Amino acid sequence: MVISSVRVRRMLALAGAAGVAAAVLSVPTPASAHGVSIMPGSRTYLCYKDLLEHSSTQMPSNPACAQAVQQTGTTPLYNWFAVLDSNAGGRGAGYVPDGTLCSAGDRSPFNFSAYNAARADWPTTHLTSGANIEVKYSNWAAHPGRFEVYLTKSGWSPSTALAWGDLEHLQTVANPPQSGGVGTDGGHYYWNLQLPQRSGQHMLFIQWIRSDSQENFFSCADVVFDGGTGQVTGLAGGEQSAAEVEALGAGFKNTKADPIHAAGHDGHAAAGAELAASTDAPEVAAPAAVAGLGALVFAGSAMVFNRRRRAKQHG
Repeated sequence: MVISSVRVRRMLALAGAAGVAAAVLSVPTPASAHGVSIMPGSRTYLCYKDLLEHSSTQMPSNPACAQAVQQTGTTPLYNWFAVLDSNAGGRGAGYVPDGTLCSAGDRSPFNFSAYNAARADWPTTHLTSGANIEVKYSNWAAHPGRFEVYLTKSGWSPSTALAWGDLEHLQTVANPPQSGGVGTDGGHYYWNLQLPQRSGQHMLFIQWIRSDSQENFFSCADVVFDGGTGQVTGLAGGEQSAAEVEALGAGFKNTKADPIHAAGHDGHAAAGAELAASTDAPEVAAPAAVAGLGALVFAGSAMVFNRRRRAKQHG
């Protein structure tokens, strides 16, 4: 059976278009969940609140927060909710190296390495040993999953970098309820946590494991067991209640956060469109490159076909 050259070209065009579409669809899109503990407050959250109180100087008053800003700038704090690893997939010990738990194993799109610093003067939440507290975890973007909650063992010292062997697993919480608006400083998941017997300074560590992607979030909150009920020290103005800390910087619109990681769940499409318009966005450049490659493949196929046809005509 003889197939006309027009029909062959049409078949090649359809095949090329299908190949390009399949290649583009196979490129993974960036994950966009977000969150760290806001009660007890994580290092990035409380340093961010400290930064807002000193926006004119862009330098927190807390010495540990200030040192972190001097090392890595303010960008990590404006993205305080993005201590993440997009490929963690629930992995912890043996995957996230000791000493890097507070920076998501240094795999975040932002440099949170300075927030691993082993020092005792980070902003600290005061708690009571054995008490039942309500944990609040930011839902900057809401997604299904579970929270693995840990506390450092008795005898741990803040002068040593946090390691997996320092932690005692306390609870697993799956899909807890939410309160407040998604994509806001105050919106959060919440659940009850029965604290074990402890004294002195400790670290509450939480790994949020999404069930709809491989993305995980990591949160380090400095706490001290001294009979407190959630008060925070280490910020300007002395001891403050959790409500007072939450109110710091009220009304501030964070325009310096990365558009993908700043968008709430309903804003992901808009953020993606904004990123697509950017010329320096690697997540968008990949599909474009694949499409260009597909076009080249199709053009090459058409060229070979035309050469063969001309050869037959002159043969």
